[in-house]
Amino acid sequence: MKRLFSISLVVVFLLAALSFQAVAQTPADSTNLTVAINQELEKVFKPNEPGAAVIAVKDGQVVFRKGYGMANLELGVAIEPDMIFRIGSITKQFTAVSILMLMEQGKLSLSDEITKFLPDYPTQGHKITIEHLLTHTSGIKSYTGLPEWRPLWRKDLKMTELIDLFKDKPMEFAPGAGWNYNNSAYVLLGAIIEKITGQSYGDFVEKNIFAPLGMKQSFYDNTQRVIPHRAAGYARGQGGYVNAEYLSMTHPRAAGSLMSTVDDLAKWDAALYTEKLVKQESLKKAWTPFVLNDGRPTKYGYGWGVTTLEGERMLTHSGGINGFTCDAARLPESKIYVAILTNREGGTANLVPKIAAMVAGKTLRDPVATKLPPTTLDKYVGVYQLNEKADVIVTREGESLFVQRPNAPRQEVLPISETEFFPKAQPAARIRFKLQENGAISSIVLPSGMAPDDEAKKTDKPLPKPKEVAKVDPTVLDRYVGEYELMPNLILTVTREGDKLMGQPTGQSKRELLPESATIFNIPQVAAQIEFVVEGGKATSLILNQGGEKLTAKKIK
Repeated sequence: MKRLFSISLVVVFLLAALSFQAVAQTPADSTNLTVAINQELEKVFKPNEPGAAVIAVKDGQVVFRKGYGMANLELGVAIEPDMIFRIGSITKQFTAVSILMLMEQGKLSLSDEITKFLPDYPTQGHKITIEHLLTHTSGIKSYTGLPEWRPLWRKDLKMTELIDLFKDKPMEFAPGAGWNYNNSAYVLLGAIIEKITGQSYGDFVEKNIFAPLGMKQSFYDNTQRVIPHRAAGYARGQGGYVNAEYLSMTHPRAAGSLMSTVDDLAKWDAALYTEKLVKQESLKKAWTPFVLNDGRPTKYGYGWGVTTLEGERMLTHSGGINGFTCDAARLPESKIYVAILTNREGGTANLVPKIAAMVAGKTLRDPVATKLPPTTLDKYVGVYQLNEKADVIVTREGESLFVQRPNAPRQEVLPISETEFFPKAQPAARIRFKLQENGAISSIVLPSGMAPDDEAKKTDKPLPKPKEVAKVDPTVLDRYVGEYELMPNLILTVTREGDKLMGQPTGQSKRELLPESATIFNIPQVAAQIEFVVEGGKATSLILNQGGEKLTAKKIK
């Protein structure tokens, strides 16, 4: 699955679809390339911390392969490149190809309604096809975003029990009308595979993909099974790394249940240049961005994101599941493949496209910001209407411009030109302003992950007034001081500094909580709100409201 198990006070994960720019030549000989890649990886993966296995392949030849950091902190075992990691949402590629195999066998059509195979599934009057499931355009609610799912992590669930979690939830949009990353959809694809074949999803993949390709170190994860060379998974706690929270592997299923090695993933990539599993014609569909009902193209096919690197097509996906994060990309025209598997929660620091560019003879560089005077920045300031219910807010503070989407953190953006900007925290992303003939701003175009870019038109609405900050007696603030468990291994520590209340999630920066009332506090930088629950004069829990999602956290200290 894709970083779906780590919600934070700052952001819930998104899969970014970005066009990367590469400049400057990397030394072409293999020695210099190895040194250059190693230097980048050593900046991120430290010897005494959970680490990574890394592989880079060009034209079928391994040009880089190495392990970094520790596979097991308690035993002091270092990572070797042949070790086995959970691969999270990279599983979706195997699920998609499994569906294409069944399609080529005449056992299903991508246009089939899912009720052909799952007749009891309540589609709420909609026509949901297998292709909608593959492309994250079904509109079905993703169960990994449901608050009632998190308390079930340790419980083994039957397929029917897992589907029951989300099947009756309201649709987010009509099938094909929007794009939203969806683990429920891939669970349903797994259920369809099992219905057609009479095999478990794990058995089908192992017998029909892993075995024919010689992927001997790839499995459907089973926490009870003894698997030699399996790396232990870790999360960052208050005082450093801790063992990752247990998750029953009856939950991820066809959305994120597989485990593998970088060597086996390289075999998988090599097979995709052949027709050992499915025809190239079928794979071409998987690597073509799906087009929504209104004609807008997404940046996602079937199990692969579709983006570019220095103008060349790049097929990519990442994954995140308790204790593990991974990322992989293929450049089919250059026949380059890069995979990084880690045994820690968090990101891979954008290393995969960087390494892929280096193997291609380029070096990724962050864009160079120019400087625009405040008077120029002022013409961008305003309220931009995204839809009938949501606005994008652009503000200026001093010589800095800030953009805030609905229910999202405010981001500082830096200019490349008078029409193109990039977020300071995401230099590979691009934000564009469209101009009218008279030079006035007409709209803002924002990257939106694998969904089509969002365009919001500038309006005459006044900027929203900041919420007034209430005055709260410091003795009242004292009752909120303590530690609150948002999720396993994710603690929000609340402290008082003078007359200010501060909040700091595990592994993140401290932010001021601005009182709206005696119990409700806002964090405007991340578009979040906290409400403290008080019983008997003492805080017993808090409710975090962010991105339209509410999360209750008990006070544990």
